Amino acid sequence: MNKSLFILLFLFGLTIMGCSKEGMSGEKPPEVYIKIGNVKYETKLGTYCWKGTCVDTAGPVDLLKGKEPIKVNPGERISFIMDYEPKPNEFHVSQISESIENEVLVKDNSFSVPIQKGVYYYSYGVWWMDEKEKNLSHGDAFYAFVLEVK
Repeated sequence: MNKSLFILLFLFGLTIMGCSKEGMSGEKPPEVYIKIGNVKYETKLGTYCWKGTCVDTAGPVDLLKGKEPIKVNPGERISFIMDYEPKPNEFHVSQISESIENEVLVKDNSFSVPIQKGVYYYSYGVWWMDEKEKNLSHGDAFYAFVLEVK
C-alpha cells in the first residue's frame, strides 16, 4: 500500500472513531480560499464530517474535472485562508500530478508550488480534533483546487 493511501485511510479512521457535534457552527464546514500574491481563489469542498453528518465525494481530480486550473509561476507561494474560529488543529496537503500523489510540506499556513511546468491537483484536509480526548474529532473537511505551473 503506498504511503499516501495509508495516510488518508489512517486519517479517515481517526474521523470515524470519534466525531462530535459540539462547538462547531454552520451547517457545513467553513469556506477555504487560497491566496496567490494579493488574489484570493475559492476551493471546492469535498468529503467532510460536520455536526454529525458525513458526506463522501470524489477525489480532487474527479471533483475538479472540467475546471480551469489557476495559473501560477514556478515556486510561487500559496497561502490558505479560513475565516472561522476555532481554526483546525490538524491538516494535511496532498499534491496529485500524472496519477502520482505526494505529501506537501506546509509551513506558516503556506507552501510553494513546484518549479516544473504542469497541472497539479491538491487536497487540503483539515481536522478540528478535541484538545483533551484523543481521537475525538469535532469536524473535518477536504478542500480541492487545481494549479497550472506556467
